Amino acid sequence: MGGIADRTNTRWGSYRPYLLWISVPYGLLAVLAFTTPDLSDGGKLIYAYITYALLMTAYTAINIPYSALGGVITSDTQERASVQSWRFMLAMAGGALIAATTLPMVEFFGNGDEQKGFQLAMIVLAIIAVACFVACFALTKERENPTKEAAPQSMLADFVTLIRNDQWVIIAVVTFVLLVAVAMKGAVTPYYVSYFLNSESSISLFLTAGMLAGVAGAMFANWMTRKACKVAVMKWAAIALVLVYSALALVPGDQFWLAFVLSTLSNFIHMIIIPYLFSAVADTVDYSLDRWGKGAMAMSYSGHLLALKIGIALGGALSGWILAYVGYQPNVAQTETALEGIVFMYAWVSAIAGLSL
Repeated sequence: MGGIADRTNTRWGSYRPYLLWISVPYGLLAVLAFTTPDLSDGGKLIYAYITYALLMTAYTAINIPYSALGGVITSDTQERASVQSWRFMLAMAGGALIAATTLPMVEFFGNGDEQKGFQLAMIVLAIIAVACFVACFALTKERENPTKEAAPQSMLADFVTLIRNDQWVIIAVVTFVLLVAVAMKGAVTPYYVSYFLNSESSISLFLTAGMLAGVAGAMFANWMTRKACKVAVMKWAAIALVLVYSALALVPGDQFWLAFVLSTLSNFIHMIIIPYLFSAVADTVDYSLDRWGKGAMAMSYSGHLLALKIGIALGGALSGWILAYVGYQPNVAQTETALEGIVFMYAWVSAIAGLSL
């Protein structure tokens, strides 16, 4: 999709058109994915596979150009960081809003029928999503796209250029390592709160506070773009990440509030770093153009998102494997080894990941 978007040439630009072209198909597929047909169990499963695969294809077709758009509405590196900070700030806020309103909408529309409730709730959300995509298309402009000045080459050549770009490789590897840690922490949060802190009822508190801290972190990152070099801010944030997670790993299980504060603070720091990493992808394209005269914005973002998703997938898988290795058993008091494994995944892994920055 990155290669296709880079080769799109319309009067609206290369990336903006996809926000218009794919918005309605994406909205329709979202509704279909949450619609339950009158089929056998096997038929429903096949229907779920097909609609979900199509939905994710449409998501890719709109998300890759949308990500690349952040690199061409401005060529200023600090403004790019600000754009990505706003993006993640509002994404976190949107996620919190959806988490708070979806099930109440299902109950309201379904009136006891969850299948109908989910379908109608998704219709509402799909309409809002389409409106947001169209608004993003209408209210933005591709002001700077230096990759259009590069000599045309094949998608394979674009990929080879991407792999040669040592600065992009660094950003991709750091993102991969960081997202492995993020996925592992997210996966074991319920276990950490329930078994290590002995406070199962506080799981939602940890998750909600972490999300709000993420919003605050993105806001802080945006504010810092006007005060300091983003590379320097990332370095200090990385140091803070290592220190906070190392401290969190040493907190005893009976110190609930200390663990809560440090965990919330860690989310704040994470969301200072993430927007800067995304904005740096566009900067690596500029570097490639300056050095080799070749570069592709959407290809670079698609590769970066691939590294991110592989990190999330591996982090999720490692969580399950490590839990099994340390002898975790559900709904019972955990052994000391199991608790150490949970703390390792919740804190030490992120402290180690912070060193990669």
